[in-house]
Amino acid sequence: MITSAALGQFVEWYDFVIYAYSAVIIAKLFFPSEDPVAGVLAVFGVYAVGFLMRPLGGIVFGLLGDRMGRRQLLVIVIVTMGAATMGIGLLPTYGQVGVLAPLLLILCRMVQGFAAAGETVGSNAFVAEHAPTGQRGLYVAFTYSFSTVPSVAAALFVLFLTNTLGEATYNAWGWRIAFLIGGPMALIGLYIRMKVDESPVYEAARAARTADDQPPGRTPSTRPAVVRTIALAALASLAFYTLSGYFVTFLTTGANLSSSDALLSNGIALSISFMAFWVGGALSDRWGRKPVLFTAIWAVIVLYLPALWLASLGTFASALAGQLVIGMVFGVYWGVFGVTVIELFPTRNRLSGATISWNLAYTVFGGTAPLLATWLIDRTGSLVSPGIYMMVIAFIAFLCVRGMPETAGSNLLHEQDRSQPSASERL
Repeated sequence: MITSAALGQFVEWYDFVIYAYSAVIIAKLFFPSEDPVAGVLAVFGVYAVGFLMRPLGGIVFGLLGDRMGRRQLLVIVIVTMGAATMGIGLLPTYGQVGVLAPLLLILCRMVQGFAAAGETVGSNAFVAEHAPTGQRGLYVAFTYSFSTVPSVAAALFVLFLTNTLGEATYNAWGWRIAFLIGGPMALIGLYIRMKVDESPVYEAARAARTADDQPPGRTPSTRPAVVRTIALAALASLAFYTLSGYFVTFLTTGANLSSSDALLSNGIALSISFMAFWVGGALSDRWGRKPVLFTAIWAVIVLYLPALWLASLGTFASALAGQLVIGMVFGVYWGVFGVTVIELFPTRNRLSGATISWNLAYTVFGGTAPLLATWLIDRTGSLVSPGIYMMVIAFIAFLCVRGMPETAGSNLLHEQDRSQPSASERL
């Protein structure tokens, strides 16, 4: 069960991030332009399309997961993502079919973004509903941590292909290998997922009530869960896409660090963050979700700005030290965040409530993180100005979860799961 979910997380986010590492080549092949910058901007515009599809994917997959079951959802998601990624690897170029090439690329990216919306929450919920109550945080944190690995793995794989094939061969056709491999990986994940039983918690909830699941936000107990999930996911997504999607650019263009030093320091920080997930999950099982959440949030408020300043000093040592602080703090936060939002919702609308809220926040805050950070630095002239924004979001997250109930050790079958909705709940 854990293997299935962890592999799914890896495949989903490998498929999603490999596009960014191939941006320059895709710009030349699918968006030919006399201005190379315009081509790259077009490629990243298509990259953004993936984020725009996430709210829609969250609605569709969230509702499907609550009605069809967790396992069926995860099977559909991994097949869809694998097919879209292989599709990019097989696409004809602009020189072969003209304007049809970028249109097909946009379609594949839309499908990728649509599928990605269902993976993280679906996997986390599936694991949480299988896990022993006292180890739910650690189980989910371990699964969720594999969402950070693809950023490093994709970069290393592209580097391997480039060095093995040579730059000319890689640019001609070798880049396709990085996309085509997404298909076999998805098939492996599909095979493993087909061998796993449906969540026992979901089965119990389905047996207790047969139909008419109410949409998220209808009952007093669900509406606060939606607000808290959006607040927590806003901080989580901003941090993730800042560390994994923007920091290398920040170090090379702002701190004047070499590309190799920036990539190496960022890769080390993401690796430390990967392990810090487990610490956050394990501590939340021992001490509770709220104490660990609040400790991590206040660590962001107090330490993020100094760590960002340290990383901006322009040396490998300072860049590594600053990113290690950021990676450890957010790793602990992500480790407890993943399980908390799953526990906030009743089983009968856990997927729809959490997935819609989660993806809305990831689109608004995660999708704009690199762009907003670049804009803030340009407008203020200060390399640490994005840190102020991060601290504000962290403080808002703190305010939104102050009254949150402690969910560690709670029964995932809420009261709403054990009885039919009342007349007032249906209104």
